[in-house]
Amino acid sequence: DPYPPGSESSAMAARPVVSVYSSAEEGKTVGNAPLPDVLLTPIRQDIVHRVHTNLNKNKRQPYAVNAKAGMQQSAISWGTGRAVSRIPRICGGGTHRSGQGAFGNMCRGGRMFNPTKTWRKWTAKTNNNERRVAVCSALAASSVPALLMARGHRVGNVNEVPLVVANDIESITKTKEALALLKSINAMDDVEHVKDSKKIRRGKGKMRNRRYVQRKGPLVVYANNNGVEQSFRNIPGVEIACVDRLNLLKLAPGGHLGRFVIWSQAAFEKLDTIFGSNDAKSEVKKTFTLPRSMMANADLARIINSDEIQSKVQAAKVGFAKPSRKRNALRNLGTMLKLNPYIAEVRRAELARSAKKKAAPKVKKEIAKKSRAAKLVARGKYRETLRATPETPAASFLDSYNKVRDTNVEQVESTQKK
Repeated sequence: DPYPPGSESSAMAARPVVSVYSSAEEGKTVGNAPLPDVLLTPIRQDIVHRVHTNLNKNKRQPYAVNAKAGMQQSAISWGTGRAVSRIPRICGGGTHRSGQGAFGNMCRGGRMFNPTKTWRKWTAKTNNNERRVAVCSALAASSVPALLMARGHRVGNVNEVPLVVANDIESITKTKEALALLKSINAMDDVEHVKDSKKIRRGKGKMRNRRYVQRKGPLVVYANNNGVEQSFRNIPGVEIACVDRLNLLKLAPGGHLGRFVIWSQAAFEKLDTIFGSNDAKSEVKKTFTLPRSMMANADLARIINSDEIQSKVQAAKVGFAKPSRKRNALRNLGTMLKLNPYIAEVRRAELARSAKKKAAPKVKKEIAKKSRAAKLVARGKYRETLRATPETPAASFLDSYNKVRDTNVEQVESTQKK
């Protein structure tokens, strides 16, 4: 980007000379004036906004609440042990007010939290060089018709921007003559727009001596006050400024660039002396160098597409190579094999181990089955050794006992098999 953030090109004002219009006859030019270099400086909206915010704080009037507000009661805390909060309470009795909380910001009739004081830091410091750069940006923006229209000024019928009028404007002493001048240079549309915009302010400000609000009109900049201030100061929306004391609060009201400025010829020609030029430093502002654009031509697309650049640039490549997609090696086996070929052996071993683990329950079942069969055979052989013979004492009893036992054993075995 050829300009820093918040900057804009001021190429629309890049003309070698500006016409000087007559203050008496409509549309008549009485000469030319060279365009000051300050009107070609980069437009830095970010600097203008920051400087305007700081400068606007310096005219604030201190305010504060009464130091005694909310503290003019006789109250003391009841302490602990009475099942109530320890906030100070109004002393005495015989009225609803007694016993009510006092002093605290959460109490009815109490003081505010952190009462405001008049010794607050109301002002803000701004670097001198930063203020000068902001004024240069505001002046450059005042010479771009598009920014003037974007800000709301009615400059559609104005002959030229920046608008320079002969030095006769500085000698006007009557308001009706000033109105006639504004009409002759087609600036009355902006003044009428200001008149039509007047309305009652929203909020409590209407009760504090600032009841009405209206838009901003033209800014008349002069070099010598021969009556110009007295003649223009009573016209709604019109403001007056000396070229030696240009104020950012007037050049960019609200921090918005693009104020409609009407220059006297002497003031316009004095800009190079005050702010300096690309060839000479300022005679007034010491150690100040006029900001310059980082590029002489900000039309970057036109530069890139020019024949001089395109003749040196390589030709566009034919075809399109699809970029390879980066895959996660922990999830994609092919990518992992490229990084670690041994992972194939690890995976095979894992598969064999899992297959062996799956087959293990079947082997266990077969072994358990053979073990049960062997136990039954051994049990039968043991029972044969317990059977009675004719030679055994009480043979008839043992024979009947064995029959009953065999019957019970058969029932148990049939039940287990089921």
